[in-house]
Amino acid sequence: MEKIPMTRAGHAALDNELKQLKSVERPAVIRAIAEAREHGDLSENAEYHAAREKQSFIEGRVKELEGLLARAEVIDPTKLSGTIKFGATVSLVDEDTDEERTYQIVGEAEADIERGLLNIKSPLARALIGKDEGDSVEVRTPGGERSYEILSIRYL
Repeated sequence: MEKIPMTRAGHAALDNELKQLKSVERPAVIRAIAEAREHGDLSENAEYHAAREKQSFIEGRVKELEGLLARAEVIDPTKLSGTIKFGATVSLVDEDTDEERTYQIVGEAEADIERGLLNIKSPLARALIGKDEGDSVEVRTPGGERSYEILSIRYL
């Protein structure tokens, strides 16, 4: 089975979500199903069908999270240094627009571009791997070619 690289923070976030689903969401939906059953005819009971649908979603997400956590390989970025690799926090400047951005390279399961968590399998992350401060990288994105200069690399 293939290991899934993950930061400590990403692992903790997924573990917290799993605990929330099991201890809060699952019991709530079970109560909602029981209440809806008391209303009689299930074939025309929208509350019952909505609760069953939510239960199905919760159970699917629980299985997904358990699988991810079981295959997780937690990597501590603070023990790393050198060129860009998994876990690095990288500050870049877009050479065309002079816009600065900072990303941490993380695993697929914890990636969230809005929060600056860049999927290691993304075109930008793949272009950055192995590079050093001051290097320029060319990245082919859906919006066209982009050029970035690496300003700093930190392992937090």
